[in-house]
Amino acid sequence: MIWMIRCFCLTLQRKNKEQMKETEAYKKLIDHGVRPSFQRIAILNYLLTHFTHPTVEDVYSALASEIPTLSRTTVYNTLRLLADHHVAQMLTIDDHHLCYDGNVEPHVHFICKQCGKVIDLFSEQAPQLPQPVIVDGNVIEDKQLFYRGVCKDCLAKSADAKVGH
Repeated sequence: MIWMIRCFCLTLQRKNKEQMKETEAYKKLIDHGVRPSFQRIAILNYLLTHFTHPTVEDVYSALASEIPTLSRTTVYNTLRLLADHHVAQMLTIDDHHLCYDGNVEPHVHFICKQCGKVIDLFSEQAPQLPQPVIVDGNVIEDKQLFYRGVCKDCLAKSADAKVGH
């Protein structure tokens, strides 16, 4: 029975892979020297269409029902590979929060201290440094700018709670 399910999944993946060759995700993988596979295309496509800065668990949970052969390890390794090839951006929020962004253009991120949501702030100017740059003898290879505070949704909830009292 397991063998039949795997065969069905592989057949489905082959059909979908042909359709995926026309996607932005497929083209980005090729342009950055990453061999496209069904799972890599699906994971990158998720990043490019969900602007929530997902974690490994978020991506896995979203795709596991569509790709029964997908594992958390595959998601983790694929996201690392995408970050290493500059197809995606790995955001290290703190020691316990690592998420990914399909937008690799320099931009500012805002992290809500209450709900933990990560939001792109395109209206804020991101620092423009050549890659790599040397500052005080140190080679800077990556730059990330985060603002921390309370997001507008949490502020609205807080204001609603005060009005309710």
